[in-house]
Amino acid sequence: MKVLIGCEFSGIVRDAFKARGHDAWSCDLLPSERPGQHIQGDLLSVLNDGWDLGVFHPPCTRLAVSGARWFKFYRKEQDEALEFVRKLMAAPFPHALENPISVISSKIRKPDQIIQPWQFGHGETKATCLWLKDLPPLKETAVVAGREGRVHFESPGPDRWKNRSRTLQGIADAMAEQWGGWTDQRAKAIVLKTMIDGIIT
Repeated sequence: MKVLIGCEFSGIVRDAFKARGHDAWSCDLLPSERPGQHIQGDLLSVLNDGWDLGVFHPPCTRLAVSGARWFKFYRKEQDEALEFVRKLMAAPFPHALENPISVISSKIRKPDQIIQPWQFGHGETKATCLWLKDLPPLKETAVVAGREGRVHFESPGPDRWKNRSRTLQGIADAMAEQWGGWTDQRAKAIVLKTMIDGIIT
C-alpha cells in the first residue's frame, strides 16, 4: 500500500510500515532524521496524491490541555491548529490522527481510542488519543509494568519538543502491523466484491 505519515520528522512510523513491505512516505516541514522516503513540505498539498492509508501527528503545542493556562494568549494560533486538524480528518482515505489529551475532543469530537505506551512494550505513561477513519482500534501487544512519565521529565532545551513528540517503536510497530494488514485485507475485499458484482451483472 501507499502510506502517508504526516507531520513526522523522525521516520519511526514510516520505517515501521516500510519494514512490512509498504510504500511508506513521511511528510513534514522539517527534514527527516533518518534516510528514507520523505516529503519536506506542506502536508495538505499532498493529501490527494492517491494514498491508501495515513497516520497523522499534527503539532499539539496549541492544542494539548497541558498548556491550557496559555490558551487565552494564543486563540488565533489554536483556531488555525484546529482548522488544520479538520482538514486532515477530511482526508479521503483510511487514516488515524494522533494527539495527546487536547481541545480536539471538545472542539471537534472525542477520540475513538486512548492508548498508553505501557500497552505496547514501553514502561511509560503518556495518554495518546487516536481519531480513526475506517480503521479499527489498536490492540495491546505487550503490557508491561514499571510505568513512569518519562516525557514529563524531559530536560529543558531546544530539542525538548522533538524528544517528547517522537512515536515509540512499540506503538509504531503496532500501527504498521495492525492497520497495514487490516487495510490491505479491506482493499482486497473491495476488489473481490467488485469482480463478483461484475460477473453477476
